[in-house]
Amino acid sequence: MSLEKHHGGWVIILSFIVGFMLAIIPLPAWASVWRPDWVAMVLIYWCLALPKRVGVPTGWLIGIIHDVLSDTLLGQHALYFCLIAYISVKWHRQVRLFPLWQQAIGVFVVIAISQLINQWIYNLLGYYIQVEWSFIYPAMSTMLLWPWLFILLRDLRRSHHVH
Repeated sequence: MSLEKHHGGWVIILSFIVGFMLAIIPLPAWASVWRPDWVAMVLIYWCLALPKRVGVPTGWLIGIIHDVLSDTLLGQHALYFCLIAYISVKWHRQVRLFPLWQQAIGVFVVIAISQLINQWIYNLLGYYIQVEWSFIYPAMSTMLLWPWLFILLRDLRRSHHVH
């Protein structure tokens, strides 16, 4: 079986690997609060671009891998990556028509909701974290980086004929 029959599936896998690498790279304490949700951004892009190939099952698998890499409760990231994938696939036709700045606002809302779910899970586990506005910081940095990641992955998808 040749790679031609996979229609560039390796590009999708490679983009998730790079997203995971960026998600686990050590940052100073002041910068780690602002860390964009790289894996979620990649998941959102592929759910919008190829909703028949990348969807809720992919979100679940990516979430389980993220749980293992980040040493969190198994299923924690899987829960909100499934939610992110569902929302992205559900509204992919509408969102693709929006300009990039409006897409970035939508990405902000989705990531902020996922950060709230993350805080809720920590509270359920007994890590009583007082909800501060710092949970919004990753959503803000993700929103600011969304247009560049979108353009990069779109050009990569087009140049390697991923469909």
